Amino acid sequence: MAGSHVLAIDQGTTSTRAIVFDAGLRPVASAQEEFTQHFPASGWVEHDPEDLWSTTVSTCRAALERAGIEAAALAGIGITNQRETSVVWERATGRPLHNAIVWQDRRTAEICESLRAEGQEAMVSARTGLLLDPYFSGTKLKWLLDEIPGARARAARGEILFGTVDSWLVWRLTGGRVHATDATNAARTLLYDIRAGGWSEEICAMLDIPMAMLPEVRDCAAEFGETEPGILGAAVPIRGIAGDQQAATLGQACFKPGMLKSTYGTGCFALLNTGDTPVASKNRLLTTIAYQLDGRPTYALEGSIFIAGAVVQWLRDGLKIIERAADTQALAEAADPNQTLILVPAFTGLGAPYWNAECRGAIFGLTRNSGPAEFARAALESVGFQTRDLMEAMQADWPGMGETVLRVDGGMTASDWTMQFLADILGAPVDRPKVLETTALGAAWLAGMQAGICPGPEGFAESWALDRRFRPAMDEATRSARHAGWKRAVEATLSV
Repeated sequence: MAGSHVLAIDQGTTSTRAIVFDAGLRPVASAQEEFTQHFPASGWVEHDPEDLWSTTVSTCRAALERAGIEAAALAGIGITNQRETSVVWERATGRPLHNAIVWQDRRTAEICESLRAEGQEAMVSARTGLLLDPYFSGTKLKWLLDEIPGARARAARGEILFGTVDSWLVWRLTGGRVHATDATNAARTLLYDIRAGGWSEEICAMLDIPMAMLPEVRDCAAEFGETEPGILGAAVPIRGIAGDQQAATLGQACFKPGMLKSTYGTGCFALLNTGDTPVASKNRLLTTIAYQLDGRPTYALEGSIFIAGAVVQWLRDGLKIIERAADTQALAEAADPNQTLILVPAFTGLGAPYWNAECRGAIFGLTRNSGPAEFARAALESVGFQTRDLMEAMQADWPGMGETVLRVDGGMTASDWTMQFLADILGAPVDRPKVLETTALGAAWLAGMQAGICPGPEGFAESWALDRRFRPAMDEATRSARHAGWKRAVEATLSV
């Protein structure tokens, strides 16, 4: 039985999951744990790195126990993670020097604005495919080095290490033997030259970041060392890493140029495969690495929406008008069709294609009769409207995209109402696969392929299975009018 299964670690923004897959990439057992979110100031979001580590260990152990297999039966581990979240720790002890600064955090907005005023954004975009925004790791790391006494000098001496969450987990899993990341996570740091395939000395100098603290960059499917035997009960090779949205792209088998996926989790992230060509966006999308295999990067255009599933959490935890996420569908169906509430969920600013870190959420069209049903419908519709903004920007950037089918995944896709509205407002088919948790599936496939127990890209693509296709049913006049109302609401939000 040795080497008959793979273990996927999916370290997300609000929880950590571990899923055991068999050699046919069928899920066998899983475990999931939430952890505490820290909000030390307005717009600041942090995690305790030890929480990320402890929930990783406990969920891995629980998933293996539920699967009824020993760690020795694993052919490998695949890791996928919340991207851009930044951790610094001591090389000698593994002790974190600060809470992890989460991708949603906006504390470095002034740093980004200062660099933009200096005219640095064009250079940064040319090297990294990214924009100067607090979203990315580079300015978070600069802030940490500025704020932690003596950190920059210690980092230059190699005493302090930086990593995104994947690097942090690899370091701890291997007992400090491996300090590495993969190309997809590196591409989200604001420090990695996606065309040259290496850390940018120019950008590191601009941000005053010692390059000695940066991890080695490897392919998505590669050898990342073995776990300490005491962690899971045996030494298990780590054989795959990809940032969560790139892992979902792999799990959706979007291997051909022109294929498009969108993941609806806390945020929403749409990736369009552009093949071996990095397409420079003229519409404030991101150029990034979709995956890298055998030393060859495949590029993508990405649109990032900060608030998708989080708007449903707001209905539950903030307004307390629902008890669980699934309640939104019945409410949306019951909403008054004569009311047109528009919710712009800019709780932490707006992502692509607007990239405004300072604006905040707004609601338009309120009447005395507006209630929970109308709020729920507006919340779900906001995800469709934001996705259309991304699709239009992608079509403008890459005319070769043409007509396409959107493959969707993530928790929100379980809502038929939301997916039908998405198809309606896009005017394009939306395909929901049988396996919704494609992020973990992509990580599992990387590890299984590297281990030799799973097929390559073409063979894996043949296993992708459709659950349901949602076809647009809204007439063009209504679609255009609804989207025009959304655009006016966004313009008003941005002007405040």
